Amino acid sequence: MELNKIFDLERWEQLQDSLADVTKMAILMVDYKGVPATKHSGCHAFCQKIRQDPKLNGYCQKCDSRGGFEAMKNNSPYIYKCYFSIVDMAIPIIVNNQYVGAIMAGQVRVSEGGENLEKLINPGNPGYVDAKREELKACYEELPVLSYGRITVIANMLYYLCNYMCAETARKQEALSIYETILENDVPEEEPEKKQDPLALEYGAHSEIIKKVFEYIHNNKYENPSLKQMADYCHVSTGYMSRLFSKEVGESYSVFLTKLKIDWAKALLETTDDSVNEISEKIGYSDAGYFIRVFKKIVGVTPLVYKKYCKMRE
Repeated sequence: MELNKIFDLERWEQLQDSLADVTKMAILMVDYKGVPATKHSGCHAFCQKIRQDPKLNGYCQKCDSRGGFEAMKNNSPYIYKCYFSIVDMAIPIIVNNQYVGAIMAGQVRVSEGGENLEKLINPGNPGYVDAKREELKACYEELPVLSYGRITVIANMLYYLCNYMCAETARKQEALSIYETILENDVPEEEPEKKQDPLALEYGAHSEIIKKVFEYIHNNKYENPSLKQMADYCHVSTGYMSRLFSKEVGESYSVFLTKLKIDWAKALLETTDDSVNEISEKIGYSDAGYFIRVFKKIVGVTPLVYKKYCKMRE
C-alpha cells in the first residue's frame, strides 16, 4: 500500500504547514523506508543545513526510518533524540495492520523532562558531528524549546489525527472491496415481471418424484432434509434418488439444495432486517457459524458484509 493511496498528499501538505505553524515543530511524512513522501513543513535552519550535508543526510534518514519502526512496533507515538540530541517523534501510519510509513515531527530542544529519551543513531564520525554543531551553533540555539509534557501532548494529537485518517481510509477500502466482490459474484437480476420461484420453474420439467422433492423443500424452508430423508419420503432408495436427481436437475441434490438456500438467504438479507442467526434458522441451518462459512464460499463474502453492500445500494 502506498501513502498516496491513503492520503491526498497535496491537501495533507497544506494541513501539515498549519500544524507546523501551530506546534512550532517541523513535520514531514516518510514512507516505511524513511524516504520523504512530502515536503518538510517548518524545517528549521539548523536541520536544513544538516540535511544538505552529504555526510550527514543519511543519518537523518536513518533516524526517520528507525523512529518509524519503533513507533510501528507498539502502534503508538515514539519520542526520541536524534544524533544531535534534538527531540523528534514518529507517528506510525498503519492501515489494515500494514505499516506504510510515519509522520515525523520535532526539531525542538527540551527544556525539562525527557532525560531518558533514547538517542537512536550514534554516527561513525562523531568528530565531524561535533565540528558541525559548533559551526552551526547560532542556528542550533534558534531551535524552539518545549517542555517534555508539551511534546507529549503534540505527539498524542498527531497520533489521534493520523488514526482517524487511517480509519477512514480502511473504511473506504472495505466498502470498495465489498462492492467489487459482489460485482464479481452477482448475477444480473431479471425484470421484476419475469421473476418466478426457482422451484416453480422446475415443476413442469421433471418426473413426479423430483416434483415431490421440490414441493417438500419449498414448503419446509426451515428444514434441511438429507438425500436419504427425501428418498424415504418418496419411497425410493437413496441410490435411485441420487441418480435420478442428478440426471434430471443436472447437479447433485446437496449442491442444488445448498445453492437454493443461499439464494433464499440473499433474498432475506436484501429485504428484511433479520439477523444472520434468524436467517440461518429460517432456511434450515441450526449452526449459524456453518451457514456463514457456506454463504461466504458461494457468494464470496459473509452474510453481514453482503447485507452492508445491500444497504449501500439503497
